[in-house]
Order: sequence, then C-alpha cells, then structure tokens
Amino acid sequence: MKTPYDVILRPVVTETTMMGMEEKKYTFEVDKRANKTEIKTAIEEIFGVKVEKINTLNVKGKPKRQGKFLGRTAGWKKAIVKLTADSKDIEFFEGMN
Repeated sequence: MKTPYDVILRPVVTETTMMGMEEKKYTFEVDKRANKTEIKTAIEEIFGVKVEKINTLNVKGKPKRQGKFLGRTAGWKKAIVKLTADSKDIEFFEGMN
C-alpha cells in the first residue's frame, strides 16, 4: 500500500507556480502511476487542506547529449492542485513569496 509520501514526491517551485499560489493553486511532482484520487487524498492527508480540483500532465524528458551519444532525461508527472476557497493555505510555501 502506498503512503501519501510515496505519491507526492516534491513541490515544483518556479516563478509561474508562485504566481498561481495567489489563486490557491499549488504544483507538485507526483508518482507517474498515481491517479487523481490518490493525489487528492495524499494532499489532504499531508497538509490538512480541502482540494477542489486537480489537473495532471506528463512532462516529457528533454533531449540531452553526452559527446556523440543522444539520450533523454527522465520524464515525470506534474499535478496542479486547486484548493477550495475556505481552505487554509499550505504552510510549506508561505516563506517563498
């Protein structure tokens, strides 16, 4: 059985994701096999918030070269989580604005 910490791998902190925090949208890297229901329960259990909506997308790896050999970096899954209006903010992101 997966724990919530197996589903949510790390937060994605970029300028774009920081602007989304004003609308209560948070972005996380999640397990590639996780579905929206597992992501929702994991976020609610870890942070103690209410999730309204989740958008997921698979991010393809970028092509990279090592000498004459061409390869790709690993792909990953991103989840954009929108919290309900009456839900509290996630404290993890508070000092990053």
